[in-house]
Amino acid sequence: MKKQKILLFTVCFLGALSCSFCRADERLDKSKYIGIDEICPGMKGHCLTTYKGTKIEKFDLEVLSVVHNIRPGRDAILVQSTDKRFIHTGPVAGCSGSPVYINGRLAGALAFAWYFSKDPLYGVTPIAEMLKVGKATSDTKHSGREPGFVFDYSAPIDFAKIGEQLFDTRHSVHSTLSGVQLRRSGFERLPCPLIISGLPAELSERLGAVVEPFGLMAVAGIGGEYSLDGTYDSSLESDSPGQLAEGPGLVPGATLAIPLVSGDIAMDVIGTVTEVVDDKVYGFGHSFLGYGPVDLPMATGKVHTVVSSLSRSFKFASAVKTIGALRTDESAAIFGRVGAKARIIPLTIRVDRYNDAEKRLYNCGVVNNRRLTPLMLRLAVSGAALFLGSLPPEHSLNYEVTVGVKDAEPITFENVSTSLGLDELIIESVGVVAILMNNPYKKVDIESIEVKVRIVPKNIVSHIWSVDLSDSRVKAGEEIKIGVVVESFLAEKKRYEGSLRIPSELAPGKYDLVVCGGYGYKRFLGKAAPYRFIPQNLSSLIEAINNILAVKRDRLYCLLVLPSCGVTVEEAELPDLPPTKALILQDAKRTLKTQPYQHWVERSFGTGTVIIDKKVMRITVEQ
Repeated sequence: MKKQKILLFTVCFLGALSCSFCRADERLDKSKYIGIDEICPGMKGHCLTTYKGTKIEKFDLEVLSVVHNIRPGRDAILVQSTDKRFIHTGPVAGCSGSPVYINGRLAGALAFAWYFSKDPLYGVTPIAEMLKVGKATSDTKHSGREPGFVFDYSAPIDFAKIGEQLFDTRHSVHSTLSGVQLRRSGFERLPCPLIISGLPAELSERLGAVVEPFGLMAVAGIGGEYSLDGTYDSSLESDSPGQLAEGPGLVPGATLAIPLVSGDIAMDVIGTVTEVVDDKVYGFGHSFLGYGPVDLPMATGKVHTVVSSLSRSFKFASAVKTIGALRTDESAAIFGRVGAKARIIPLTIRVDRYNDAEKRLYNCGVVNNRRLTPLMLRLAVSGAALFLGSLPPEHSLNYEVTVGVKDAEPITFENVSTSLGLDELIIESVGVVAILMNNPYKKVDIESIEVKVRIVPKNIVSHIWSVDLSDSRVKAGEEIKIGVVVESFLAEKKRYEGSLRIPSELAPGKYDLVVCGGYGYKRFLGKAAPYRFIPQNLSSLIEAINNILAVKRDRLYCLLVLPSCGVTVEEAELPDLPPTKALILQDAKRTLKTQPYQHWVERSFGTGTVIIDKKVMRITVEQ
């Protein structure tokens, strides 16, 4: 009797274990879909995909094996194509999502391949796993907040550090341990081509290293053919669901595009539609970003050709018309709805370049995404500025950036940079957008981004040659005249003169007079008044950004550093607080951040050059 109970328990356990592989299949419509439990090696089938234009073609396949738990909780069907076109190209980037049919029923989508594979071997994501995507976020209206960047707002905002975090590919969504293991074994998800149009081909190829960690393959493309606003155009509908005036629309096997940037500069992610149920669209067979709720435009597309390559063949394609929006992005598929609208941020880039006969204007739209928007902005601005090639060794940039913010004043700043390429322009413009979109206080809607840049072949770096004072011994209330000689790169020395009035109440003693450029002035502010750059809420965050960006690099600053007096509490300045009360507020037991209030008197002059050093003079205030 005991043996029978053990046997019965074993049978039940094995039965439950076997059912775990096909539990999702039990809910499938068996008339339309074939479950993984019905598939065996040797079975014949085919996939649908687009190799040219918008024509959907059939490609024969043979099932090699069914692999359970290829990843935790994930199964796969291994297939090999017998079609001579697939044999010629091998696995093709852009085929992600191509529907696979076995015995006339949909089995899943092409999703994985072996890198450098000579044979057209693919891993297929079962349709049962794909159809589960979007169940929790199936509402037509996008809700939730997609993951983004996490910045440290407890310390003064530092655009350089933020730039390092934004552009550090080690922390991208696909640079995970499991991803590294797959790459080493040669088995990986099919990369999605990112077709970059409106920029030089050589520049597009250089951008490959930037987007590769996101599972993308940068390809130089041609101009797109879709509306700038990225909205759904009801005039394109026909009597059949998903049908468009040009091409088959979003139907199984058709090209599925995600326009990340549209307009004069276009950046389209290319994949394939797997299944369409009413207005619901499933594609890719793997993730794009892979973190759940998204709000990205979904477009039809056409394939210009398939480029065969020894390393990775790919579809050379472009978007045609935005007709919906992606709502969910998970490991098994992307899910979107026809007719839904994704929010697009208008982007304008104006470039006045020394070796260009015309001033170029780029009108674009960029996706509204906490992680993707900064990346796409970086690529678009870099591409527009470098349209006619790299910058010469000696160069300078004058730029102005305006970021429109809903229900707030726009953030506008201008500055100059020299001999540092596009670094400062990119870090500041992209950094502002990233900080606003990822702030922990309140959701910010960016309404527009405008970038103006003028590039000249001139190095305007300079340093302080000498500083002379009218007198190093003065009395309170008197003026001290300052003469500063600045030596610029391959240019004559130039003298600047000004004066500072000594505060009438200043006590006798010795004081430092600091003469520096914009870099030195920013460092001084960071030590003397760091609270100006530390946000406490959204309004103070915007104020902190404006404070940082208000420092001009092409100015000469003269600073008379005075003794600390009073105290600052958080960002509130209390300069005239009596010493006894200041001492109480600075008690270590208090939770509010306090520090002595630093006084100084300043005067600045425009120089048209970027001063990179500083001089410290000592003056004596007499009785």
